[in-house]
Amino acid sequence: MNNTYSDLVDQTFHFPQEGFNVENNYLRFNGVDIKRLIDKYGTPFKLTYLPKIGQQVAKAKKMFNDAIKKHRYDGSYYYCYCTKSSHFSFIVEETLKQNVHLETSFAYDIEIIKQLYKRRKITKDTFIICNGFKTKPYTRNIARLINDGFKNVIPILDNKNEFDDYKKLIRAKEPVKIGIRIAAEEEPAFDFYTSRLGIRSRDILEFYVDKIKGNNKFQLKMLHFFMNKGIKDDVYYWSELNKVVNLYCQLKKICPELDSVNIGGGFPIKHSLGFEYDYQYMANEIVATIKKVCKQHKVPVPDIYTEFGSFTVGEAGAVVYSVLDEKMQNDREIWYMIDSSFITTLPDTWGIGEKFLMLPINRWDEEYQEVHLGGLTCDSHDFYTSEEHINAVFLPKAGKEKNDEPLYIGFFHTGAYQDQLAGYGGIKHCMIPSPKHVVVEYNKEGELEDWLYAKEQSPQSMLKLLGYIR
Repeated sequence: MNNTYSDLVDQTFHFPQEGFNVENNYLRFNGVDIKRLIDKYGTPFKLTYLPKIGQQVAKAKKMFNDAIKKHRYDGSYYYCYCTKSSHFSFIVEETLKQNVHLETSFAYDIEIIKQLYKRRKITKDTFIICNGFKTKPYTRNIARLINDGFKNVIPILDNKNEFDDYKKLIRAKEPVKIGIRIAAEEEPAFDFYTSRLGIRSRDILEFYVDKIKGNNKFQLKMLHFFMNKGIKDDVYYWSELNKVVNLYCQLKKICPELDSVNIGGGFPIKHSLGFEYDYQYMANEIVATIKKVCKQHKVPVPDIYTEFGSFTVGEAGAVVYSVLDEKMQNDREIWYMIDSSFITTLPDTWGIGEKFLMLPINRWDEEYQEVHLGGLTCDSHDFYTSEEHINAVFLPKAGKEKNDEPLYIGFFHTGAYQDQLAGYGGIKHCMIPSPKHVVVEYNKEGELEDWLYAKEQSPQSMLKLLGYIR
C-alpha cells in the first residue's frame, strides 16, 4: 500500500486542482512558489495573491449575466464588495479595478470612502450601500457624503428611527435613494428565529406608506435581504427568497421608484479539496425565481445586487507556518507545534470552528500520519484537529534529523475576516505577534512579483501600546 502524503491526496481527491499543484515535492498556490517566499521572508507569514480577486469578481459577473441572458431577464446585475471582509487599501483598490461598487458597515467605513475618492479610485456615481445598525456618527457621515454630491449612496434602513436622522441631516436637492433591510427568518437550527438586523417584513408596507410615500425628499429604491446561513440550495433558502420577492412585488405596486433587490452575500468558498458547489446553477435559480414571482404579480423585475465579501477576497489569502516540534503526549496523540497561534492568526478556527483548506508545503513524498496542530499560546483551545472533509488531520512526518528541512504547512483561502476579527497589530493573546504580510501581484510587465506589506510585529510596538514605553 502506498502511504506517502502525495498518495493520500491522489487517492482521496482529484488533484492537482485549480490554484493548487505540486512541483518537485513543493506545493504551489496559484502558481506562486511558496518555498521561495519561505526562503525569502521566513515563517510565519500571511500571503495575499491579488490576481485571485479579479478572477472571482469576473466569475460572479459572468454567472449572473449569463443567467440574465438565459432567462431573458430585463434587470441588470451589480456587484458590490463587502468592505468589512478586508479593509486593506490594496485589497479594496484591487477590487475596484474590476468596476464594482462598495458596501459599508460602520461610521469609519465612510472615511475610507472619502480617501478612495481623493485617490480617484471611485467617483460620486459609485454605488455605496450603507448597511448595519447606524450610530449617530454613522448617519451623520452618510448624510455628509450625500450632501457632498455622492449620487448613489444608498442608506439601508435597519430600523424605523434611522429614517428620522436622514430627514434632519440631508440637504440634497435631488431625491435621495434609500433601502430597507428585511429582518430575515433564520433556519430552525439557528440560535434565534429572526435576524436582529433589519425591519420585520410585516411592518415594512405600513412603514413605507406612513413615513416614505409622498415624501419628495426620499425614494425607496432597494429591498435588502441576507440570511446568515448564506446562499444554499435548500428549501429554506428558496422559501425565504420567495417571501422577499413577493414583498418587493407588493411594494412595487404602490412604489414605482422601487427597482432593486439586494440579496447580500453568502456564496461559499473552497475550504477543502473535496469542495463542490454549483455557482452557475445557483445564479440561474436566483434569477429564475425572481422573474417567476414578478411575472405572477405582473410587475417589472428588479435589478439584482450582491455584496460578496468572502467570495471576493477569501480565496486570495493564505497563512504559512513552520512546524517547530513534534510532541507525543500519550500513546496515540501526536502534536505538531506551529510557530504562531491559530487564535491570533485564524480566529475563526477558534471562535466558530471554521475549517480552512490545509496542505503541507513540502515533504509530499514522505509518509503521512494523523496529528493534532497546536499553537503557541497558553490557551487550551489553541489547536486544530480536524478538516472539513474528515474528522482528523493528516500530514507528512515532520522529520527529526538536524539537517532535515522543517515541515511547512499552509492554511489557504483565509483572506476574509481573519485580520478584522483578530485585530491587525495591537495586542494579541500571550503577546503572540502579528506575522509578516506578503503581497503577490502582477507588475506592469505582466510578471508576478512579491513585496512585504508589513514586517512581523515588534515587541516595542506592543510595549508602547501597553504603556511600558512612552
